Amino acid sequence: MSHTDVDAVVVGSGPNGLAAALVLASAGLSVHVLEAAPTIGGGTRTQELTVPGYRHDVCSAVHPMAIASPFFRAFDLAGHGVRLRQPTVAYAHPLDGGRAGLAWRDLDRTAEGLGPDGPSWRRIFQPLVDGWEDLVDTVMSDFRTVPRRPANTVRLALRILAQASPVHRLRFRHDVAPALLAGVAAHAIAPLRGVASNGVGLVLATLAHAVGWPIPVGGSQQITNAMADELRRRGGTITTSHPVDSLDELPRARAVLLDVSPAGLLRLAGDRLPGWYRRALSTYRYGSAACKVDFALSGPVPWAAEGCDLAGTLHLVGSRAEAAHAEAAVASGRHAERPYVLAVQPGVVDDSRAPAGRQVLWAYAHVPNGSSRDVSGQIKDQVERFAPGFRDLILAEHVITADRQHQHNRNYVGGDIAGGATSAWHLVARPLPRWDPYAVPLEGVFLCSASTPPGQAVHGMCGVHAAKRAIRKRFGITGDPLRLVAATAG
Repeated sequence: MSHTDVDAVVVGSGPNGLAAALVLASAGLSVHVLEAAPTIGGGTRTQELTVPGYRHDVCSAVHPMAIASPFFRAFDLAGHGVRLRQPTVAYAHPLDGGRAGLAWRDLDRTAEGLGPDGPSWRRIFQPLVDGWEDLVDTVMSDFRTVPRRPANTVRLALRILAQASPVHRLRFRHDVAPALLAGVAAHAIAPLRGVASNGVGLVLATLAHAVGWPIPVGGSQQITNAMADELRRRGGTITTSHPVDSLDELPRARAVLLDVSPAGLLRLAGDRLPGWYRRALSTYRYGSAACKVDFALSGPVPWAAEGCDLAGTLHLVGSRAEAAHAEAAVASGRHAERPYVLAVQPGVVDDSRAPAGRQVLWAYAHVPNGSSRDVSGQIKDQVERFAPGFRDLILAEHVITADRQHQHNRNYVGGDIAGGATSAWHLVARPLPRWDPYAVPLEGVFLCSASTPPGQAVHGMCGVHAAKRAIRKRFGITGDPLRLVAATAG
């Protein structure tokens, strides 16, 4: 490829980078993607991390946004051959004494399982489930446009404020429902009393009832491969094992989109950036981190509580108070004695991940940013707490501490897998407060990573929003980029 025959270059092949590339290619532009790693996908990859025959998701494993995100609704993963299977229970939250809260796809069934707290659960979620598409469109926006149906946004905002206030203590009478909701809110890797963490929790819990929390057959890599195959079909090209250390190394292009962290942008652009922008990026706030362990097991996890064996995802921390204590400790820079552990057992719907009769278990614990501590022992303790006999099943394990996460993905600064600290202001204003957070103050350069709105998760919308601005500003192409994606799909 010469230095003059490409319209756009995308650095990074995570879901946002590939989504941006697909928008550009759908607009009829020539696109080239450069990826530092030997395989594409960023946080959406699947590899044999323990022993041959056991396939583990490197980072993301469960994908409600693969159905719900506006980008994936336009792209249609199923139409591209990706099989998303729904666990019978979307997520479970075991408690001591062999009890557990179970979030079924069916909202009514979930409410029935919560006994006296079921009506309150239904009152919270029924309006959100009924308007889930508008809700998702709002939270997946660039936060700079008026919601299509503001009433649904108001409903969510009121519930977030209530959940983040002392009112949450009055809503439920027993301990299962509060724990069930706290476990989802902790996905934000932030203190549970925060507005942002409660927003994350309510949206994810809504999606469990509205679209489910599916697991891709064959692993998260299948999502990446489908996007890459379609990009190539549309004329785009991808080069792997090609780290970029400076913008000067890139082919000349009219648009450059960077699926990188603010630290990565500083590394690539350096002194070419205006001083004010460089200083702002240098103070960008990264969030708490994850220490991840992948297990190869000789059989299914022996959960004590009925129904946990049906769940794709499990939140292992105990009561809501324990979850709040653990997340507060990590946010203050301390390791929790009993950390919050997020676990996924893909084998409940996908028997291709391990040899017959065997299983894989994906798990991570929240730790302070930059932590070098191996907390795999505490992770195993938390699993064993709710599944006695678990340790006897372990055939092999693979640990990656927070300070080594960047070896798998350069964007995970200090082990922050969310692209930045999770707070209401930081989600809206990332990487810094500007009307156009995607435009870098260099001609033709745009940021499209999870360090731009709407932030973390596998949804592709950071890439869509950045690409929309790129095709308008650099090529004069207007209109809805998702219509371009949908019109050229298939």
